[in-house]
Amino acid sequence: MAITQAEFDIVRTLIRGEAGIVLEQGKEYLVEARLSPLARREGIASTSDLIAQLGRLKGPLHTKVVEAMTTNETIFFRDVEPFEVLRKEILPKLIEARRTSRRLQIWCGASSTGQEPYSIAMTLLDIPELASWKVDILATDISTDVLARARGGLYSQLEVNRGLPATHLVKYFEKKGLEWQINDKIRSMVRFEFLNLMKPLPSMTAPDIVFLRNVLIYFDTADKSAILTRIRGVMRQDGYLFLGAAETTRSLDDRFERLPFSKTGCYRIGSEPQPALRALA
Repeated sequence: MAITQAEFDIVRTLIRGEAGIVLEQGKEYLVEARLSPLARREGIASTSDLIAQLGRLKGPLHTKVVEAMTTNETIFFRDVEPFEVLRKEILPKLIEARRTSRRLQIWCGASSTGQEPYSIAMTLLDIPELASWKVDILATDISTDVLARARGGLYSQLEVNRGLPATHLVKYFEKKGLEWQINDKIRSMVRFEFLNLMKPLPSMTAPDIVFLRNVLIYFDTADKSAILTRIRGVMRQDGYLFLGAAETTRSLDDRFERLPFSKTGCYRIGSEPQPALRALA
């Protein structure tokens, strides 16, 4: 039985308030699909009964609903080009700029089950010059469930088949029964922590590179702008921001300048505000 409009509005308000995610009208089917398995796991008779319990004081069930409604779709080396730009264009520039400190700080702002930060780690290990550098990759997400999975670094055959080059599978993974375990060297390079992008950012070492790919699409314009402003406030002034191919900083934060890399949304903080998009006549 489909949920009612009133039930949909309860979930939509909760998700918007806690995670900033905007559920558009017509997504009732998505709420049902995501919350019905949660209801079964919690021993609740139906999705409607689960939503009714959200009217009580905020508790663990509210957190579980937010996590269930969060999209965690990801693959290794997703879209390929950003990792090529990272390896061929960005890292050489940062190696030259950080030659004295020999340190790199990278923040992956929506790490999901870990494929993206681990892909970054593998990219770094493919550059021999970085072998003696201190490199820290901070990977954050709003879902404690996916963070636990990411820390374990254990992936199914299907997951390693999606985007991961065969050479990297042989080099960086070990077979564990029917699954694949990423090796300790890669796992030691990544630190997974909880972070809600809608909240003030915690104190962190200023990142040289920020990956926030395919995340802003789930927020409204005001929240996108606020998130970008917070990120600009913590990253290195000569650092780099990677967004998804369909995402942009234009009309959201005029201090970011897009770099001319094909098929890759890569930005730097510009010396001057960027002009707003001109409205079409």
